[in-house]
Amino acid sequence: MLSFLPAPLIGLIASALLVLNTLFWVPILLLLAVVRLILPWPPFRRRLDPLLVRVAEAWISGNSGWMALTQKTSWDVDGIAGLDPHGWYLVNANHQSWVDILVLQRLLTHRIPLLKFFLKQQLRWVPVIGLAWWALDFPFMRRHSEQQLALHPELRARDQAATRKACEKFALIPTSVVNFSEGTRFTVAKQQRQRSPYRHLLRPKAGGIALALNVMGDKFAAILDVTIVYPGGAPNFWQFLCGRMASVQVRVQSLPVPRHLASADYANDPAVREAFQQWLQQIWKDKDAQIEALLAKRRS
Repeated sequence: MLSFLPAPLIGLIASALLVLNTLFWVPILLLLAVVRLILPWPPFRRRLDPLLVRVAEAWISGNSGWMALTQKTSWDVDGIAGLDPHGWYLVNANHQSWVDILVLQRLLTHRIPLLKFFLKQQLRWVPVIGLAWWALDFPFMRRHSEQQLALHPELRARDQAATRKACEKFALIPTSVVNFSEGTRFTVAKQQRQRSPYRHLLRPKAGGIALALNVMGDKFAAILDVTIVYPGGAPNFWQFLCGRMASVQVRVQSLPVPRHLASADYANDPAVREAFQQWLQQIWKDKDAQIEALLAKRRS
């Protein structure tokens, strides 16, 4: 444990360990991904994809190792017992910081299949990491404003097709699909701009989760509703590297897959869209109340 060192020095050590761990594992991922690109047949993918997953899990374990060495964080976690590492899950979480991804990976890796995230198209070009995400079949999505979609409705169909193609790959081997329903990281400014009815959350968007359920609803064993709370405030990535995330609270609740909605036509049926949105808004209302209760308990 290096928490006795000055915070900037901890940050530099953590950064160096993160880079070294990444540079060790990513070339192995890329080599396997190139072989898969040359031999793309589904039977071969079913053999090769588990190897890619094992390499990715080793990379994540390395990250957890340097986190344990450099961080002095109090972890308050509930709800992760009894999960199936060989089943499919849809993970639905609130989103406040890039640190959320490391928190989810540290807690859920080896307990459920490898987490796959939907990423913004721009992240494809992040040095080294972008290539790793490509190798692991993380889908890159273009984000369009409501104004753009109104002018060019064909963009919505293009995004849906990309999501569907990604989910079809996820169906080959056990996978955990991660969805941040808010679509962006929480800030007070965004909350006010949206006029969000929630105290600690942005408005959820149902489109991504609806499409994932429509394509893979028969595969998912459950929906894991994950609530992440940083009692001292959500850290940015540098603050996290410097060991300034004093505590984190995580609650995981297993929810049944709404089969009647998963099999319905979200894209073309307004009644289905309304039902999906009401279902997700109720989850968000419960999540908001849970966050408030956790914070109130810490304050008392």
